[in-house]
Amino acid sequence: MAGPAAGEPSVTTPVGRFSAYGYVEAYVAHNFGEPSNGITHARGFDNRHATFSLANAALGGQWEAGPVTARLVGQVGSTPATYYGAEPVLPGTYATNGSGPALWRFLQEAYVAYTAPVGRGLRLSAGLFLSPIGPENLAVHDNPFWSRSNLFFGLPFYHTGAQASYPLTQRLRVTAAVWNGWNSVVDNNTEKSVSLGFTYGEPAVTASLLYFGGVERAAGAPEGSPVRHLVDSHVTWTVAAPLSVFVHANAGGEGGRFGPHLWLAGQAGARLALSSFAAVAGRVDAFRERPAPGQGRPPPSSGRWSGCPPSPGPWSSARGGPRRSVSRCAATRPPRRCTSAAPWRGTAATPRPSCPTPRSRPPSPSA
Repeated sequence: MAGPAAGEPSVTTPVGRFSAYGYVEAYVAHNFGEPSNGITHARGFDNRHATFSLANAALGGQWEAGPVTARLVGQVGSTPATYYGAEPVLPGTYATNGSGPALWRFLQEAYVAYTAPVGRGLRLSAGLFLSPIGPENLAVHDNPFWSRSNLFFGLPFYHTGAQASYPLTQRLRVTAAVWNGWNSVVDNNTEKSVSLGFTYGEPAVTASLLYFGGVERAAGAPEGSPVRHLVDSHVTWTVAAPLSVFVHANAGGEGGRFGPHLWLAGQAGARLALSSFAAVAGRVDAFRERPAPGQGRPPPSSGRWSGCPPSPGPWSSARGGPRRSVSRCAATRPPRRCTSAAPWRGTAATPRPSCPTPRSRPPSPSA
């Protein structure tokens, strides 16, 4: 939500100031496990083995005229194709377009803002924003590391909605917002999510405390419509000119028909600048999740899985859950036991239900 960075070229015209923005991210990676399909699963986002790859190419700009600001950034690459995989897929009709990742993944940011003459300046904005959760940014050049943490990969990447921001002091700002929810340009339910955050900034220290809550499950989900709560906080401290350290903590959960689903995560790291273009950095992070006791085992009356028992074993259906849980579930899920010989009682008017396919499960974080 800030103005263009110092390095962004800009030009002032009679109709306002235009600033250009863009970057290219590319990589080559080698997986010593040498996967036969060439995929390093849930790596996020440098996930292809033994190949040069274009992670992201972004290009856009910002326009400012008095109290009005508009920003538009487009993108293409494997990174947006990965993180937009969480976007809800909604069918259309012959006269209405469908909505899904293929429609929106080329758009990174798109919003307009107006600073009202209220006190120190009340900033009102609406559109598509990168997520305010956590200290990491989508653009690698804004982060101290090339790789992303488990927290960044497991938490939301973007939101669509409206927000109001006000500077309480020269260094402390409060922001309240209403969103569609986690990773949804178009919402998958009729509920809305809200957030309230405080950010503090001075030359040596920046800090953030944020609450985000709302219904994130799709309409008609077996879990029901529980409210998902999230609390996030991080602090970055520049100890001396070349050395900075940070800590980040995140926790949350939701209820539902199967019981509470909870997570707790955190990371800490440091970066030492060796020159204007080189640095050494290190990070450690952990993401622990406790799925609901009955998650993945809806009652017979739940509809989509009625008549066939679901597969036993762990299953995490929270969209945006940690990548460790995804890979563990994919590796340990036992074969399905629902067959045509499964017990069934019915009549000719109520034929035997067919076995559910894997796609009938709630979406996984990498779906």
